[in-house]
Amino acid sequence: MAGEDELLAALRQVYDPEVGINVVDLGLIYGVAQRDDCVHVEMTLTTPGCPLHDTIGQAVQRALLRVPGVARSEVELVWDPPWTPLMITDAGKRELGWA
Repeated sequence: MAGEDELLAALRQVYDPEVGINVVDLGLIYGVAQRDDCVHVEMTLTTPGCPLHDTIGQAVQRALLRVPGVARSEVELVWDPPWTPLMITDAGKRELGWA
């Protein structure tokens, strides 16, 4: 079973193509849970009408499947709480030149 740090490291390889920041540091990942060989991710997008929702969700699934011990991955898009720029991590703010 993979650890949370390993799963988050894999998710940091997935970038929001419009913003250019990874989904973890952008604050889009609300939760990661693993049960046996399946990882469930609860995440949001910067806007409910994001045209790249399928692309980003599939990239998250693929990134998790590259982690040893993960055979299945599920992505659940949620809209509550809604994403705001306040959810960007300090690392994400540095990437954007905000810090």
